[in-house]
Amino acid sequence: MQGKTSVMTEPVDTRTGSALEVKDVAIEYYVERHEAYFRAVDNATFTVEAGSFVSIIGPTGCGKSTLLRAIAGLVPYTSGEITWKGQPITVPGKDRAVVFQNPALLPWRTVLRNAAYGAEGHGHSRAEAERRARGMLEMVGLSQFVDRYPHELSGGMQQRVNIARALAIDPDILLLDEPFSALDSQTREVMGGELLSIWEATAKTALLITHQIDEAVFLSDSVVVLSSGPRSVVKHIVPITLERPRTPDMRRSPEFLAIVDYIWGLTKNAWLKSEEAPEPD
Repeated sequence: MQGKTSVMTEPVDTRTGSALEVKDVAIEYYVERHEAYFRAVDNATFTVEAGSFVSIIGPTGCGKSTLLRAIAGLVPYTSGEITWKGQPITVPGKDRAVVFQNPALLPWRTVLRNAAYGAEGHGHSRAEAERRARGMLEMVGLSQFVDRYPHELSGGMQQRVNIARALAIDPDILLLDEPFSALDSQTREVMGGELLSIWEATAKTALLITHQIDEAVFLSDSVVVLSSGPRSVVKHIVPITLERPRTPDMRRSPEFLAIVDYIWGLTKNAWLKSEEAPEPD
């Protein structure tokens, strides 16, 4: 961004080349203790261009992670449509990989064997899976740790293995469900920068769930803002017009801070609202 900062929420960017389409999607599920169906997401609509980085933010309980899991094919949606390159998404597929909050590494496997696990599950031979895993571990800076075990790694290093495992299957879309939420603020900022470098190097389409507005702004081409639950909806889609490549110093620029403040202004009432969600994200 140059000169005076201008932040807009309209029009929504739907340029040619868009690949992931979420159209009027509603997600509900049965809550046994209430003996009723609960609608977590209502009429969600947004577009993610191929090769772009988009973040979804919103208060706890607004259905962010539920929506991400529907895109992953892990959660059914009640109505609407989710498509990737024009094809409906209803089940998990090789074109999508999920990086969850918890690295969930297998303690009896080395770093290399953990990073190869996903590729093996997709039918690759052990040799091919490990070849892919080595390349991704080098990309995330862990080539010197391939023979270590999870308990020998820091939290940030474990999440790098988690990301390498997802990338080793060579997905088109990388779905990130608050992958840095368990890290301290300094490590989280470092990991955000590393994720950005990985995204730039791989040209994957990335969709991130996060509570951190500054993290979303730093990483993203656009930010999808959800309302508070229940029956969460897409309230705003904010294009992030900061120039790329992005650097840590940019986080302190007036342009960056203006966008963060703008999004906080859009969301603070929902965040500060004392409202009990029947189910967490």
